[in-house]
Amino acid sequence: MVLESTMICVDDSDYMRNGDFVPTRMAAVQDAVNIVCLTKTRANPENNVGLLTLASSEVLTTLTTDSGKLMSKMLACQPSGDLQLMSGLRKAHLALKHRQGKNHKMRIVVFVGSPVDNNDAAEWIRLAKRMKKEKVNVDIVAFGDGPSEVLQQFIDTLNGRDGNASHLVVVQQGTSTLSDALMASPVLQSEDGMPMGGGAFDFGIDPNDDPELALALRVSMEEQRSRQEAEGRSGATEAPAAVGGSSEEQMLERALAISRELEAEPGGSQAAAVDFGSMTEDEQIAYAMQMSMQDSHPATEEPTLPTATEPEVVPSESEKMEVDEPTSTDTIMDDPEFIQSVLEGLPKDIKVEKETAETVVKKETSPPKAKEQKSPKEGSSKSGSSKKSSGSDP
Repeated sequence: MVLESTMICVDDSDYMRNGDFVPTRMAAVQDAVNIVCLTKTRANPENNVGLLTLASSEVLTTLTTDSGKLMSKMLACQPSGDLQLMSGLRKAHLALKHRQGKNHKMRIVVFVGSPVDNNDAAEWIRLAKRMKKEKVNVDIVAFGDGPSEVLQQFIDTLNGRDGNASHLVVVQQGTSTLSDALMASPVLQSEDGMPMGGGAFDFGIDPNDDPELALALRVSMEEQRSRQEAEGRSGATEAPAAVGGSSEEQMLERALAISRELEAEPGGSQAAAVDFGSMTEDEQIAYAMQMSMQDSHPATEEPTLPTATEPEVVPSESEKMEVDEPTSTDTIMDDPEFIQSVLEGLPKDIKVEKETAETVVKKETSPPKAKEQKSPKEGSSKSGSSKKSSGSDP
């Protein structure tokens, strides 16, 4: 593989604002520069690439292997000024002279979208002879207003009679994009005419260099292709069963089907009319319990929905204990023997109080006597008998 140091010269004049190349000429050049950088660095890891502007004649990036740094500078470039092509080529030549790898070949790639002055033809030929003597190859990509006769003379002088290392690529408007034209041009081809960066081989690997790796990659690709075809055929047969997509969609369709069934049943209107949003949490729990009881013990009647005006009152555990189980103090007071033993243990000086307490206890413990009610007949008979007795007395 050829070791090469490349300086990319970009036209950043005001002509690059035109939109004849989508979206603009500058944006098209940015894509093309990215392709050139990647191709050069992938062809050989030791290749260096630099960036220079032709309107401001400024070196944005010196020769480097970091294509990301170069592209960040390229994206920050904005069109302004007029084209100074000859001055830019001289500065690019000077930058290549100061390359670190002296065994690297020198190449300049120029993107021109502005008109070039044809009056300095003699100066262009003199510059071409000097670069040919220094063994500098130049590739010019002319588009928009860039194509010119002086550029063709410059390339012919560089190549000479038998040389073909320098190229002039003219991209007409509307024929193709700048990147596509550049990929099909000899600018991105090696000296033997093959695309650079491994583009001529599958997976970017030369089978002559590593035949085992190339064979393994080819077999893996064939297995992957056959697996995808089998999955496609199985997916086509299982397509009717896979209607509904995700599990959420299936659950939604199932809920809709259940609601339709409830509406179709005689009592389904009541179940469909239930609005859980307007119910409180207690009402929802009560309704759920009724539904569960109905499922476990099916009945003919529908579960009644508790209304908000008459909520179901469920007694708490504390209330149940207070009602069902008597307290210990109540049981003690109802035991007369215990009270009698307590009173006997009292001192003698409170005997009167003891007797009164005993009488109170007896009254409380003894059952109440039923009152005798005198009927009017018994009263009249008693009064009559008393009168008779009083009449019989002398």
